[in-house]
Amino acid sequence: MKIIIFLALLPILLFMNFGCKNSTEPKDDIDSVIVYKPNIYIYPSEKKSLTVEVNFPQGGKIIESIPAYENSWKVEVDTNGKINNTYDYLFYECSVPDLFQMENGWIIKKEYLEKFFVNNLSESGFSEKEQNDFIEYWIPKLTDYEYYEIYPQYKSSLDKIIEINFSLEPDNFYRLFYLIKGRNNNIQLKEPEIKIAIRQNFYSVEWGVILK
Repeated sequence: MKIIIFLALLPILLFMNFGCKNSTEPKDDIDSVIVYKPNIYIYPSEKKSLTVEVNFPQGGKIIESIPAYENSWKVEVDTNGKINNTYDYLFYECSVPDLFQMENGWIIKKEYLEKFFVNNLSESGFSEKEQNDFIEYWIPKLTDYEYYEIYPQYKSSLDKIIEINFSLEPDNFYRLFYLIKGRNNNIQLKEPEIKIAIRQNFYSVEWGVILK
């Protein structure tokens, strides 16, 4: 009888052991965080049909998206960046393991946040429209603390947590997320080096925020 029960359960045990290897759940031993409102702007040199996929090498999942993300986005993108004749960018939010750097950053007083982000986004290579999208959404939300720690996350480290794959790869793809943490006293931080987007040929840029 025991042998019969074991044989009956064997397919289930095999599925539990092998069928879940591609799970997108964040690793159990690492706290997860929400990445808010990454915007992917795409500027092809000519109108293109693209498939764009978001993958999570360390585990994770998309929790919001516009347009709807169904295993990928399949989109038509014009040279002015307009997507499906409707959207200015691909929007998503996701839950991922908290593997973001907090070693190099800036400490900014609340009243200087808008000026800081305008200057930093501009210096990084974002257009005025892309800067305005960031400022209009985020500045009204950053009001609870006197100071904010701001840690930039660039493409080389972001790709290890959130991969963006294009069916036709851009010549240049620039990514900048800010990890932002509020506090009520000033501290000293090691200032990071600013990396600059290359906006030539077929290119894409992305910004996003992690709040702590």
